[in-house]
Amino acid sequence: MAETRRIGSDPMTDPAHIFDSARPGLVKLAYRMLGSVADAEDVVQTAFLRWQAVDPASVQSPPAYLRRIVTRLCLDLHRTTARRREVYLGEWLPDPVVTDPSEDITLMLMLALERLSPLERAAFLLHDVFGVPFDEVSGIIDRTPAAARQLAARARQNVQQDNARFSVDATRGQQIAAAFFAASRAGDMGALRRLLAEDISLHADGGGQRPTVIQPVLGRDAVVQAHAGFADHFRDNGSTLIALTHINGLPGCISRESDGQLQTTALEIENGLIRAIYVTRNPDKLRHLKASDAMPMRH
Repeated sequence: MAETRRIGSDPMTDPAHIFDSARPGLVKLAYRMLGSVADAEDVVQTAFLRWQAVDPASVQSPPAYLRRIVTRLCLDLHRTTARRREVYLGEWLPDPVVTDPSEDITLMLMLALERLSPLERAAFLLHDVFGVPFDEVSGIIDRTPAAARQLAARARQNVQQDNARFSVDATRGQQIAAAFFAASRAGDMGALRRLLAEDISLHADGGGQRPTVIQPVLGRDAVVQAHAGFADHFRDNGSTLIALTHINGLPGCISRESDGQLQTTALEIENGLIRAIYVTRNPDKLRHLKASDAMPMRH
């Protein structure tokens, strides 16, 4: 959102400036609650409209007030998104966002958050990720501090294994991503096999709009076989690497495929081998990306 502060107004009390300062964190919170960039931006815009009707002087802590609005809007929207997921064609993945390599929440953790109840997810994100005290969390989710603490603890226990981070040097991660792209597009299955862990899994989200695997592909042999089939298409139709980058905290790339649409590929790497591949082809989830995207987006 562009800076809308009036000339000569005090930035500490100007409503638009207050909201502009809080907006990056609000978008980040909403995206992690919902897994959708478009939904997150809609929620934050709705929060802005509500904020315009408030006298900032009457609000003790504008950041806390805005977190409350955004979280409650996300909790309300969860009912709609849950229904959409029930009829979603194929595997659902969170919208791909270009991030810094040190991103504190990875794609794997975003997927783990999907298994939580909305209140568990809110309590965990607010307290464990954004550092919000439980007294404030309890007011946001309309539960006692003890109940909020219990929700966060239950969520923490459920996602602990998925939150494990495998140390991958950013440069090495992008080298592996480049090697993966080259081998998969050239049809070099020997080189590809050497990059993959034995228990690798392949996940793809086409949303029923672009062809891809519908169910996860499990195991090195099956993943190699799948890419052997893809290689014929790549040779005949082409695939262009746009950028080596990080997608939701994981090494990966953005490519333009033969249909002219963008695609993102994120790689979970452990001990120098790829243990999971996450491909997003659904055009609705790629609209926020630009072909030149190689720098982190501040979500």
